[in-house]
Formats: sequence, C-alpha cells, structure tokens
Amino acid sequence: MKIRIGTRGSQLALWQANEVARLLPCASEIVPIRTTGDKRQNVSLAAIGGKGLFIKELEEALERGEIDVAVHSLKDVPSIIPEQFELAAFLERADPRDAWVHPARTAIEALPAGAVIGTSAPRRRAQLHALFPHLRIEDIRGNVDTRINKARAGQYAGIVLASAGLTRLGRANEITSFFSIDDMLPAAGQGIVAIECLRDNAAVRDAMRHVNHAPSEAAALCERGVLQKFGERLDCYSEVAVHATVEDRQSCLSFHIRAFFHGTRASAEGSDAAAVIDAVYEELECQARSIS
Repeated sequence: MKIRIGTRGSQLALWQANEVARLLPCASEIVPIRTTGDKRQNVSLAAIGGKGLFIKELEEALERGEIDVAVHSLKDVPSIIPEQFELAAFLERADPRDAWVHPARTAIEALPAGAVIGTSAPRRRAQLHALFPHLRIEDIRGNVDTRINKARAGQYAGIVLASAGLTRLGRANEITSFFSIDDMLPAAGQGIVAIECLRDNAAVRDAMRHVNHAPSEAAALCERGVLQKFGERLDCYSEVAVHATVEDRQSCLSFHIRAFFHGTRASAEGSDAAAVIDAVYEELECQARSIS
C-alpha cells in the first residue's frame, strides 16, 4: 500500500508531511498543493475567508482521489469539518507555547510605548493588548522566514510566532522568550500535526492509526470540543484560544482545559472529558452574558 500525502508547499508544511511519511509503516509519496491562503499573502486572512483557506484545496484533492491523506497544522483546521472527512490521526504535540521574536533579543516588556508588534491571530492580539496596552498590535502575513525578515527590516519591533513551527524548522535560536500558557493561551491544536482523510476510506484510516499519539489526540479532541460547542458562531475574527492537558493518574485520565474567548477566561478539570468541556464552555458563556 502506498499513501499519497497531500500538503501545502511551505517549508513548515513539507516538514510536517515528511514527518508523517517517516512514521508510516508503508510506502508514501508527498504531493504538494498550493492553497488560496498561500497564494494571497498580501491581504489579511480575514479578508479572504479565514484560515480554512489553508485546507480547502487539500480537501478538494481528497474528494477527487488525487491524494489519500492531507496533513495540516491542527490549529489551521476549522472546528467543524464536512462530514465526509475525518481527522484520522494526530502526531505527538510539540511545545504549544507562543514565542516572542525580537531581532536584537529585547524583551517585550522593555519595548517603548507605541512599538509595533506583528501577529496575524485575533486571540494573540487580544491577549497581547491586555498584557501590554501601551504597544501597537498589527497584522502580519507570510511564512516564518518572511515574518522574521520583516522584523529584521524594521517593519515591526518584534513578532509573535508559534514556538513549535520555529523549532521544527530549526529556527529555535530566533526565539527571544516564551509566553507562559497562563499569559498567552495558545490556539486550539497548536503544536499538533493532524492527518485528514475521507471518512469512508477504512484502509487509509486504519493505516493512520499506526502514527497516532493517543495523549495528543485526547488533548486535541478536548480543545476542539470546546470550539465545537460554539457551533457556527466562530469565524476568523473570533478571539478564542483553548489549551488542554491530559494526565494519567493511577490509570485514570484527568483532563484540565483552559480557554479564552473575547476577553473572558475559563478553566475546569476532571476525569470526564465531556463534562470538563461543558463546564468550560458554560463558564465562558456565563461570563459573556454578564459582560453584555
């Protein structure tokens, strides 16, 4: 059996696809596909339809039978995907934290008022504004190299990126510091590589289970579970972040979920994942109602 692995053509996406190929116990072929999100980097994601543009063409290639699986950064996958598709496996999670990158390695706390910070994520913008209200937060597009070069050229005082991507590209030396999970909750799925396939392709689904990392899958399902509680209400402008940790306590799993939604925070833990998801969502909704 030979698995055709569909991927975006960026350096990071190719790293992820090759990692899946390395882990598979069968032959594979990498099939790069250029997505709309990659083609139009001169405008904001929100203006052209959101981060789902990074996976739309890959899903279409799956439906046409041109590829057997599509590999994604899980944080780029919308919380609700069409029913004909399934996230069949999740690779072991890398460091989920966000990283501060400054060309001169200046701490973000030391920047003067009005300094411009580059990030493309609404949830980062909201949390950065709460932490550093004296700084200007502006949108930035492009791959990792492009963003770092923009900071070096002085277009931004510094930028915020996912530490997992920098590390996977061998660019961890660019990191000035890390944001704690408490200060900057990451996007749901950040640091996890997901493998998508057609739901009715049982042979491929079974093959993907050989590379699945169960603890990362459990965390991913918790984080996406919170997002899915919002139904269709979330869009590319939503300031939302979710992070879950899963611990094995004497053969009993314990789930701890923290979430951020438009300025409100919630957390819950327990041994029943569904109940913890519900508790976090209900707390967010309760806080949102009290604010409005």
